[in-house]
Amino acid sequence: MTLRVANPDDAAAIAAIYAPIVANTTISFELEPPTVDEMRTRIRNTLQHLPWLVSLDAAGAVNGYVYAGKHRERAAYQWSVDTTAYVREDARGQGVGRRLYQALFDALADLGYFQAFAGIALPNAASVGLHEAMGFEPLGVYRQVGYKLGSWRDVGWWQKVLQAPVADPPPPRSFKA
Repeated sequence: MTLRVANPDDAAAIAAIYAPIVANTTISFELEPPTVDEMRTRIRNTLQHLPWLVSLDAAGAVNGYVYAGKHRERAAYQWSVDTTAYVREDARGQGVGRRLYQALFDALADLGYFQAFAGIALPNAASVGLHEAMGFEPLGVYRQVGYKLGSWRDVGWWQKVLQAPVADPPPPRSFKA
């Protein structure tokens, strides 16, 4: 398994991993799978400031990805991020998500971030298990916050300390791929 920074050429593989999750599950609250062009734009926009990493299987195909996004817009939140992880169906349970997340957390701490958050549509035992294994702690639940596939859905929130908070931290650095 090889990890590297994503690039716009990975958009088709990433979209292929994500599309069935959007179309067939309540794990994502998107209602329509993003196109390859939309995914390419998301990758480019994210990489201007934050990491987006992919894992490659033995054949060199993308089998998982992680990325970070702003937690909130207000300036006092600038040291916190939201994180996302998805693994190709045939690669789940092989440590792909753990390796990707550890690399992401290391990069985020190096850039000067202190807290990571994850929202998980419930129920999702696999995602909860991954996040808690990676050191996330549960915070609470937004009840019936999204409507998808004919039912109202809850979202649980988890938090991970990336590094101990310090007084007067400098602004985080931008990620440069």
